[in-house]
Amino acid sequence: MLRRFLLVLLALAVVIGALAFFKFRQIQGQIAMFSAPMPAPVVAVAPVRQTSWEPTLDAVGSVQAVQGVEVSNQVAGQVQEIKFDSGARVRQGEVLLLLDDDVDQADLEGLKAAERLAAIKLGRNSSLLKGKAVSQGDVDEVAAQVDQTRALVKAKEATIDKKVIRAPFDGQLGIRKVDLGQFLKEGTPIVLLQALDPLYVDYSLPEREIGRIEVGQPVRVRVAAHPDEVFQGSIAAITPGVDKGTRSVQVRARFANPKRLLRPGMFARVETLLPVQDRVLTLPREAITFNTYGDSVFLVEEQDGKPRVQRRQIETGQVRGDEVAVESGLKAGDRVVSAGQVKLTNGQEIQIKAAADPAPTPSPSPTGAPTGAPTGAPTKAPAAGKAGAKPE
Repeated sequence: MLRRFLLVLLALAVVIGALAFFKFRQIQGQIAMFSAPMPAPVVAVAPVRQTSWEPTLDAVGSVQAVQGVEVSNQVAGQVQEIKFDSGARVRQGEVLLLLDDDVDQADLEGLKAAERLAAIKLGRNSSLLKGKAVSQGDVDEVAAQVDQTRALVKAKEATIDKKVIRAPFDGQLGIRKVDLGQFLKEGTPIVLLQALDPLYVDYSLPEREIGRIEVGQPVRVRVAAHPDEVFQGSIAAITPGVDKGTRSVQVRARFANPKRLLRPGMFARVETLLPVQDRVLTLPREAITFNTYGDSVFLVEEQDGKPRVQRRQIETGQVRGDEVAVESGLKAGDRVVSAGQVKLTNGQEIQIKAAADPAPTPSPSPTGAPTGAPTGAPTKAPAAGKAGAKPE
């Protein structure tokens, strides 16, 4: 009985020892794995470039017509004839609409007859005055009647003329809002008329920029409807005061619009151009880490023949597209990490991603297409390598 018990204990001891040895080797392997040095991360770098810089003041604004009005009637009347089409271009003075003026024409004839009669009476009394047959007062009374009838004739002619609705300026019409035979009260909207060339773009800038803008300064505008078009104009007016609520100044720029691509009411992205600055240091935007404690980059330096990174605080300026102006903290020719910053620490060794070699130019086939590619198939451009990169 004792012998069997000892054999069981021996078997348990062998099993426990084997498990302990296996676990010991496993822990040793993990320790060795974690204690091994990590491979240097691969990053892309970009150089600090010195270039000419065209600073801008960016804003948003709205396109406005130089002249725009809702054409309406001054006198009441029934629409007798419509002489325009919706969306048509018209010239100043062109007839747009006629109101019924039959009654006014009849009244005008009666007034003209009264004017002629008064003129005849004036001539007769003037002759009788020479023979003392009538008094001077009678002549003056008839002369006043002549003046009165002439004034009534002119007033009626003006009323008739106002029943002919004309375009007040050159421009493009909108959609017609009245119908033939409709009775129009005074001031009824008939059609929208807007002059499309030139146009204004109204926008605002912070009050701190007042000293940097002036009338005649060049302005660029882009609109969503034509993303590939850049419209060139200049500042036409600046309000003399600053808005108390927004602390901004209102600016109006004037733009030629011969192709009628800009339309009143469009949302516009505005760039007011400032004088060109030389020797400005710039970096790609993705190379800079922006945070509340300041902007920083990872500067690439050679230490013991190996590339290492150091975090460097910098001061940034204006942004133009994908480039950011650097005001201090770097010098021309410095290299900074442009991709892969999140895995870096101060003093860490890095591997610099090599720039991709340009693909060889394929020899043309008899059909003019590159050899090995189907005719008409698009060819993929080689990826552009980062400037200043070294091979691994």
